[in-house]
Amino acid sequence: MARLMSPVKTATDIYLVPAETTVEANGEGPVVELNPASARLFTCRLHLAAATEQESLDVSVWGSPDSSNWGQQPILKLPQQFYPGETALVLDLTQRPEVKFLRARWDVNRWGRGRPVPFFRFSVRLEPTQP
Repeated sequence: MARLMSPVKTATDIYLVPAETTVEANGEGPVVELNPASARLFTCRLHLAAATEQESLDVSVWGSPDSSNWGQQPILKLPQQFYPGETALVLDLTQRPEVKFLRARWDVNRWGRGRPVPFFRFSVRLEPTQP
């Protein structure tokens, strides 16, 4: 189960997973269309606001030329997360002109005692970056 809001675009940032999104199961964010005039180099920031112990979150970014075909592999895989905090990687689309749509996907895992389902509150934001 995921509680998602519609994708948010600020003047410069693109949210693939809006702030304060809460998830308890595997899922994917909304499809975000890139503006043809927008930047092709981004800092991709995963902000994990809340998590319980003994669980993990795997987030990846997928690209598509037509919002239907997402391929077999993500274009970016962020490091697995266990605790609240922020991690960032560069997403370089300069050599991928066919990518016109983006979407985030996540996989959650829970083990051990306590709460039977995973719980995460997080966001994924793309910030245009200068080469």
